Amino acid sequence: MKRFVLCVAALAAAAGAAQADITFTFTNFTQAGFSFAQLAGGTQPLITGSLTGISINATLNASTNFTYADDLTVYVDPAPLSGGGFVQAGGFSNLSAAQRYAWANGGSNAVGTTVIDTITLTSPVAFAGTVADPIVWLGNGYGSAGTSGTWTGSVTLLGVNVIPAPSAAALMGLGAVAGLRRRRR
Repeated sequence: MKRFVLCVAALAAAAGAAQADITFTFTNFTQAGFSFAQLAGGTQPLITGSLTGISINATLNASTNFTYADDLTVYVDPAPLSGGGFVQAGGFSNLSAAQRYAWANGGSNAVGTTVIDTITLTSPVAFAGTVADPIVWLGNGYGSAGTSGTWTGSVTLLGVNVIPAPSAAALMGLGAVAGLRRRRR
């Protein structure tokens, strides 16, 4: 019985842990101008907490029609993706977000150019861990026709946690019950 209680306590502690940061890594991430891929929020992965900042550490691997390293953009917007979201970090073209930040470096389209920076949001963005939350997108914030960029690196969302999938929590519970059954025999 103690083993089961410890597993449940560990699961509860993980779910209610202090806010952490979420890091997404990518290799040869290619996006045309104004093309974005979903990182977090909305349907998966669900996140909770307050987004207080964003860190980037990436290298431009390829560029077409003057996409710069600092055009790698983190954009926070309710679904569906549109202009006028909550936060835009990076990108030459203005997506009319309420908060807009430029990366401190990466202003070149030369292969091997890095973009390494951390920005702190003026107004944090709240995530409640529901599908109604905003979406965090990653993409190319240079919207000129025929542009594209390829990057390798990571983006870290500061102040938020990933909510464990229900199946992961169920597996932890099943492991605890199986441990109890073996012990009783």
